[in-house]
Amino acid sequence: MPLTFLELVRKPWVRKLSIAAGSALAVFLLLNDVALPLYVYHGGTQSVPSVSGLPIAEASAQLEGAGLQPVEADTRPDPDRPPGTVIYQNPAPQSLVKHGRRVYLTVSGGEAIVLVPQLRGRSMRDAKFALERNGLQLGSMNFEPSTLYPENTIVAQSLSADSRIARGARVNITVSSGGGSGTGISVPNIVGKTVNEAEKILQALGLNVGNITYQLSYELIPNTVVEQFPRAGETVTGGQKVDLFVVKVGRPTEEIQVPRH
Repeated sequence: MPLTFLELVRKPWVRKLSIAAGSALAVFLLLNDVALPLYVYHGGTQSVPSVSGLPIAEASAQLEGAGLQPVEADTRPDPDRPPGTVIYQNPAPQSLVKHGRRVYLTVSGGEAIVLVPQLRGRSMRDAKFALERNGLQLGSMNFEPSTLYPENTIVAQSLSADSRIARGARVNITVSSGGGSGTGISVPNIVGKTVNEAEKILQALGLNVGNITYQLSYELIPNTVVEQFPRAGETVTGGQKVDLFVVKVGRPTEEIQVPRH
């Protein structure tokens, strides 16, 4: 026949088990509510001061003055805070902590610095991807003839490869517009042009002005090109210099040669 609750409670082993369970519960409550808080907060507690935005030296001094232990835990790029400035702290400001507690500080490293990739010889598409992979942007594009690089290939960049620069900066490029790779450039006819006009025409084709020889004359308009070498129609390579013969007021028997470098 099953025992009733009262009969079960009267059993000696049940009473002993109940006493043991009660004692264990009392010990747990004593440790949790009394002993543990006394151990954790032995010596008192305090509020953590806010040191975010302060230089690391000043932040450390404030924490040490408050009886806490500053620890420089990490450095992160931050374009909005000067290098060496605290940008994060743990525990957070106003947290109640034990005296002597460590406060971990994250410090600004300033703007993120990246390396400029080598763009010369790449296509515009590859150059754009290379810049984006390094956290940079493609800036302005200038086109010029080139016999060394195929059309739409990068021939120059505003910042040399491996330069160190802030992330997000723009890099300008110069792109080949062709120029007859393997066939050369046909020299334009610049006779009758002014020196400035001739120089612009030559530069647009990837050529340069060479020596300028002034021929003195009272009959022709000064500063006008009257002869050139190489002559119009001849084929040259990119960067070739074209010598000019230019009118200057004076006696036609005199000549003045001005070298161009």
